[in-house]
Amino acid sequence: MDGKLRHHALNYVELTVTDLQAAKDFYAAAFGWKFVDYGDQYAGILMPEATAEESGGLLLADKPRPVGGPFVLLYSENLDATARAIEAAGGWIDQPAYPFPGGRRLHFTDPSGNELGVWASA
Repeated sequence: MDGKLRHHALNYVELTVTDLQAAKDFYAAAFGWKFVDYGDQYAGILMPEATAEESGGLLLADKPRPVGGPFVLLYSENLDATARAIEAAGGWIDQPAYPFPGGRRLHFTDPSGNELGVWASA
């Protein structure tokens, strides 16, 4: 990304987590995310290729956000390998890979109970 903010574009995604360190460990192991710590209740998310631009954050809370909010989808170049990485990192697959317009996708739950999805074009 060129670092330019885009009008009306998604800018930042924040996940509420019940254990900040466990969430950081999970997302680092499953997806290679890096973090910028802001005390003991918040960590900014850096994508694997990013050096300084945060794309989201992890917010420590007593419980995750209620089900039914926006659904976050990540992209994968290898959906089967991503599913294995999610499970190896301590997450679980709620809905195994299934076809959908544009490719395949799966749904998973992180250790704090947040449901996200991952899709691949093939």
